[in-house]
Amino acid sequence: MKSFKFWLFLAILAVAIAAPFFAYPIFLMKILCFALFAAAFNLLLGYTGLLSFGHAAFFGGAGYCAGYLMRDMGVGPGGAIILGVLFAAALGALIGGLAIRRQGIYFSMITLALAQMFYFICLQAPASGGEDGFQGIPRGELFGLIDLQADLNLYYCVLATVLAGFLFISRIISSPFGQILKAIKENEPRAISLGYNVNRFKFLVFILSAALAGLAGAVQALVLGFETLTDVHWSMSGLVILMTLVGGVGTLAGPFVGSLVIVLLEHRVGEIGNFLAQITGVNWFNSLGESVTIVTGLIFIFCVMAFRRGLVGIFTKKQ
Repeated sequence: MKSFKFWLFLAILAVAIAAPFFAYPIFLMKILCFALFAAAFNLLLGYTGLLSFGHAAFFGGAGYCAGYLMRDMGVGPGGAIILGVLFAAALGALIGGLAIRRQGIYFSMITLALAQMFYFICLQAPASGGEDGFQGIPRGELFGLIDLQADLNLYYCVLATVLAGFLFISRIISSPFGQILKAIKENEPRAISLGYNVNRFKFLVFILSAALAGLAGAVQALVLGFETLTDVHWSMSGLVILMTLVGGVGTLAGPFVGSLVIVLLEHRVGEIGNFLAQITGVNWFNSLGESVTIVTGLIFIFCVMAFRRGLVGIFTKKQ
């Protein structure tokens, strides 16, 4: 089984390396960034059982921080991304420190409330650009060695970053620390009775998840060259929940599959609607491009009802 997973990993990696020669690199990089974002969220929900409604704050906050450092402070992309991750980790420590002592829906609502406070800060702060967003983020050179103006160079740097993030998450999950997180998810009172400081482990994984979400947000800001309020809005937190649930909660590949499905739908649902209109003769399908949220919502309902463990869960044994 391990041999099969290894060869499957190599096959997927080979496809990812060849992908920019057959598809638009910017589109592929956006999928990779959302995959890492969903994987960071899945570390919290799928392996610790904590449902956060405020992860957009870390994703967009790191993007704003990295973008400001690159455009206005002249910091290189490598240093700006690192500082953006540290900013997200610090923000995660602040929000997690306030929310982690609560459980269930109370924890979720606190994360949502604090994230919305951060959203209004971004809306009002002059440095963020307000409703106009933060424009003109330069790509520059990575540590003075790699020219990121070329899409291919940037793509492979993003691929390496996302791959490193996934490997780091995999290492966390398989470590003794990760086993304690699983124990907390399955039976928190039992973990407490064994002598573990549950709140400390929750706090640490919350910071790790926030930092990884910040890495995804900082890289996306570099890729797109701008940052908007959408990335810190509560709807972005809902989107990453959707990606994780559709792909498969508690699976390593689930966030990637979920982000691939949702991003493809957002960009291609108009073409799908036109195709359905042609073969069925129903003109209503032509308007699907304007109603992408309806389509993603229906897919979410279908996956929740038909595939309780997500699309990836279909092919994995129940643990």
